[in-house]
Amino acid sequence: MTEEKKKQGKVEYLQLKKSNCKNCYKCIRHCPVKSIRFSGNQAHIVSDECILCGQCFVVCPQDAKVISEEIEKAKVLIQSGDPVVVSLAPSFAANYEGIGITAMERALKALGFAAAEETAIGATLVKKEYERMVGEGTRDIIITSCCHSVNLMIQKYFPEALTYLADVVTPMQAHCKDIKRRIPNAKTVFIGPCISKKAETEVSDAVDCVLTFEELTKWFKAEKVWPENTPDEVAGGRARFFPTGGGIIKSMTCDWNGYQTLTVDGTENCIRALKDIAAGRIDHCFIEMSACAGSCVGGPVMDKNRTSPVRDYLAVANYVTQADFPVEMPAPEQLRRAHEYLDIRKPIPSQSDIEDVLRRMGKTKPEDELNCGSCGYDTCREKAAAVLQGKADLTMCLPYLKDKAETFSDTIINNTPNGILVLNEMLEVQQINRAALKLFNLRDPSDVLGTPLVRLLDPAVFLKVRDSGESVQNQRVYLAEYKRYVEQTILYERSYRALLCIMRDVTEEESQREKREELRRKTVDTTDRVIEKQMCVVQEIASLLGETTAQTQIALTKLKESLNDE
Repeated sequence: MTEEKKKQGKVEYLQLKKSNCKNCYKCIRHCPVKSIRFSGNQAHIVSDECILCGQCFVVCPQDAKVISEEIEKAKVLIQSGDPVVVSLAPSFAANYEGIGITAMERALKALGFAAAEETAIGATLVKKEYERMVGEGTRDIIITSCCHSVNLMIQKYFPEALTYLADVVTPMQAHCKDIKRRIPNAKTVFIGPCISKKAETEVSDAVDCVLTFEELTKWFKAEKVWPENTPDEVAGGRARFFPTGGGIIKSMTCDWNGYQTLTVDGTENCIRALKDIAAGRIDHCFIEMSACAGSCVGGPVMDKNRTSPVRDYLAVANYVTQADFPVEMPAPEQLRRAHEYLDIRKPIPSQSDIEDVLRRMGKTKPEDELNCGSCGYDTCREKAAAVLQGKADLTMCLPYLKDKAETFSDTIINNTPNGILVLNEMLEVQQINRAALKLFNLRDPSDVLGTPLVRLLDPAVFLKVRDSGESVQNQRVYLAEYKRYVEQTILYERSYRALLCIMRDVTEEESQREKREELRRKTVDTTDRVIEKQMCVVQEIASLLGETTAQTQIALTKLKESLNDE
């Protein structure tokens, strides 16, 4: 990194929209170097480990990854008054199909640029330097250094292969250096399909700004500018093959001096090839290596409607000519670039620590290690190591979460005193718990699983709930076949197309209620008989009192009359 750029601080070229991340782990599954950390249910890019291949940006279904935009920076360069020249990546022929460099330059001038040239001019300088190296024949293996993501991968993860990485600048750097040599005070803006080119500006003063094709298209639309195809006036173009798979080798015209030529594209294939190189299984080979499948025409920031690698290859191939761009070759040392080892090593967890994490995930035996890859890591042990390094957590293991949820659910269902039945829409038994087995006098769930409900219960009320969607709550029914009373609740879950029946055995409760009712009835009967007897006694007493009172009245009357006579 240059001193000026060191002062500017570290730039995050690939960032995360936290509000968009849905914790699906798709980015980690596709990240070739697992440079993504999950915490707080969010993905975070680990910038010092990232090789900026852009796969997480491409595959993210929620557009949660964003690329730092430099349109405003390019506008500031234009406003500086110095001539700002565009270095246009040769993959533009695929991104803007049918449009040549003449039309692109006219449109770019409309945005304020002084001129536009093809980066293929720089590619011509680079491929001639490769031809010189092949001619010398002093190197056992030569790995092309045009792809900055490949360079970062080797610098960070495969230091054993650094000695084979060509110490040559990329076409972008070579071209921008050439522009500044030819045009006094020129500023350069590279435009292409690659995210890592933005980071490449940290190792060179030749490039002042990098835009992606997506940024350029956005700028065109904002200014209502679009390139219209016109006949090209630029001679040469063999190096226009560079952005296609095998394009570097196709563009080279040399005696291969006994070298085998090999094209490797896609990060996974590159990793395999680098492992073979590190293991000494490859020798005397010229290897064209690109992180993107299909090379640069498969770049992560080609316009999003570019989805046809065959058509894109043909678009570039149709724009290629057999003659080289006329270039003035600088001295070899002016095209040199040393690739230093970028040490990102972290402490390697011990096997005992890894096994402790595996146990916490319920993986106590080798057969428990499914290596399903749902968490994004190839093996359970890699995931456990990532947990120990703070890049992953236990909940990223979907089988672990599933087993945990099922175990928790089964524990609740099988230990509840209520009988539980789960039925499908055909009213076939899908699940039954221990309490329900006891209720129906069954020994094992297999006796009824998959069988019609009618074997156990009258399905009438279940059909009504299914068809109406209206639940039944706490309905008390007598199951004559089982001589039991139950209080049942029946629910229909439309999203799962299932019926859930919860039955509380109230037989004992009902028996006690009947006993209380019988006691009440007997008490009432006894009370009625007592009252009736008491009424009879009262009536008899009243009758006797009535006779006595009448006799007393007669006697007193006669006494009164006797007294009056006297």
